[in-house]
Amino acid sequence: MNTRSSTRRRSLFAVGIALAAVMPLAACAGSSGDAGNDGEGGGAGGPDPDVFTVMTANENTVLEAQLDALAAGACEAENDALPLEHQKVAQADTVQKVTLLASQDALPTHTIAGTALIRPDGDLAAAGLVGDLKAALEGADAWDNVLPAAASTVEQVYGGFVSMPYQYNIEGIFYNEQILADNGIEEPQTWDELMDAAATLQEAGVVPMTEAGANGWPLTRIMGMYIFRNVGPEAMAAVRDGDAALTDPEYVAGAQALADFAEAGYFGEGFSTRDGDTSSNMFLTGQAAMTYDGTWFLSAINDPERNQIGDDNIGFMPFPAVEGGEGSIDQYPANAGAPMIVNAKQFGPKVTDWIACISENYGQQALQDAGVISGFKVNGEVTDISESTAEIQERIAGIEETTLWFEALFDPKSNSLATTNVALLTTGQMSAEDYMAELQASIDANR
Repeated sequence: MNTRSSTRRRSLFAVGIALAAVMPLAACAGSSGDAGNDGEGGGAGGPDPDVFTVMTANENTVLEAQLDALAAGACEAENDALPLEHQKVAQADTVQKVTLLASQDALPTHTIAGTALIRPDGDLAAAGLVGDLKAALEGADAWDNVLPAAASTVEQVYGGFVSMPYQYNIEGIFYNEQILADNGIEEPQTWDELMDAAATLQEAGVVPMTEAGANGWPLTRIMGMYIFRNVGPEAMAAVRDGDAALTDPEYVAGAQALADFAEAGYFGEGFSTRDGDTSSNMFLTGQAAMTYDGTWFLSAINDPERNQIGDDNIGFMPFPAVEGGEGSIDQYPANAGAPMIVNAKQFGPKVTDWIACISENYGQQALQDAGVISGFKVNGEVTDISESTAEIQERIAGIEETTLWFEALFDPKSNSLATTNVALLTTGQMSAEDYMAELQASIDANR
């Protein structure tokens, strides 16, 4: 195992990228119990397997390559003690595959899983198959390799730190610094300032903000962030728990704010049918001054064939505050990629060594080799990364508290309804009150 002495703990930069939450399907077999608390060793349990089997999605080529690089490099000792092997599964088949393997007592050591399956009331958790990663990393003196922002996000999404944050994203508003400067606009700090800036840009003949309205979710993200800033970071948890309703005035205000922004024309003509590539290109070619997006957008920003406005001309700001609201501008919406759990029944000392070594070294390895921002500290120097990537990385390192996104805690039907009806809301075919009423009715019906 790598020595985790003070000489190995270098000062860090920090990081993160993309999300994919897999929907629940079938139940899995197994006896009930507390996830990750079946044995000793800092929350780990069970004997070590013969190999360190990692199952990832076919669509995710980065993780397999980076783990292989660690096995041949920084984690060579861990790999010698417990050889790394890979299994693959189609992303769309994840829940079905994981459920089947769990029922056969054949779940891989470290595996992708479905979000609902690994929450405290989920089937894998109830079967005692979800390892407590925080306890294991604390026991290995490696917990400080996890960024506070990533820990906050994982715990909010899954009800505990049970997933390794191999990808990490925050969301906010990317903006064209030159366009804002040319129009005398400073970075908006409040929603009212954002509205004023949008009006100024529109008068100057510039599309204030481009979004992929055809995808739905970019619009609900804006509405959701208004709600988080207005109500506070626990706004959607309160709806889930029945302590608040989307029909409450402070929630309806978020839908109305989005509708008002769209009605004023600040998304530009044809936004409701605009796809993701078109929206990104509008920003990267200087046709729009701003775009709300996640830090996965860095891949397009870092592509010189797409980015015609220049990396050094792109700023990034948090969603602005709502005056009088309970939320803080410092609370960024975030996600930590597809869930990657450790099978609690195979969470022995050698597996713990592997997980600790990954936590110490993955941040630097993935950023340097693949330009991927993760939820782990970057313990070492990284060279030749773009200015935008470095700025986002540094920003993530300083975040202490995050929020979820609007639909994060919704059931699948309500999630779909939110993104479908938002087109009606933003084109004036549905009122803010009716939008929220239909959505709340769906949530109530699917509890």
